[in-house]
Amino acid sequence: MAKSAGAGKPAKLSRADKAALRGAKRAKRRETWSNLKQAFTLTRQSDPKFLLYLIGSFVVTAAVVFVVAYLITGSPWIPIVLALLIGIFVAMLVFSRRAQASMFSQAEGQAGAAGYMLQQQLRGDWRLTQAVAGTTQLDAVHRLVGRPGVVLVGEGAPHRVRGLLAQEKKRTARVVGDTPIYDIIIGSEGDEVRLSKLNRYLLKLPTNLSKDQVRTLEKRLSALGGAKSPLPQGPMPAGAKMRNVQRTVRRRS
Repeated sequence: MAKSAGAGKPAKLSRADKAALRGAKRAKRRETWSNLKQAFTLTRQSDPKFLLYLIGSFVVTAAVVFVVAYLITGSPWIPIVLALLIGIFVAMLVFSRRAQASMFSQAEGQAGAAGYMLQQQLRGDWRLTQAVAGTTQLDAVHRLVGRPGVVLVGEGAPHRVRGLLAQEKKRTARVVGDTPIYDIIIGSEGDEVRLSKLNRYLLKLPTNLSKDQVRTLEKRLSALGGAKSPLPQGPMPAGAKMRNVQRTVRRRS
């Protein structure tokens, strides 16, 4: 039986589809540049040494690369191109690190910061359930399920969060049995874990479960339910009044 012409080939896009695709790409590029501009502005405002490190990293890197490449090639043109490319690359790395450090320093201590960070920047194979326990004062406990076992992350006032963690740990233990349960309080005192070091802490935890065991554990824990408190979606703005936010939380509860 003869195959129909063009069988198996992707259909050609119409002119309208191509225009829509180009428009979507342009919108995505604009959004990317807008995000970079916003990150640059916020980092510059909160980090006095940001521009010094950014310009310094570019100049030093470009100078070193140019000298080394010039000694090797003897031509000025190739070293110039290499110096510019590698200098820009290193400057972008510095920009990323300083912007991230600035973001964490501004977010630390704000209600909802840990939950937002876990949702947006968590590295590794984790199953996140936000605010499995909480209070109207915006304290919260978030639950992670992964290869190390169960991790309970508490944020808020330490004297209240410790009680929340103890209750949630006891409730979780009834379901998970001998599976390891780790509890963390986000903060900067004693045995607390800083928000900027949370990812590093989680990556250092030992592997105790297989992937199949993680899936089974997640299904069992889903019976415990999800969020108990309507926390803000992200760190609470610095100008927001805690009393007004708490009133809104109580209305939603």
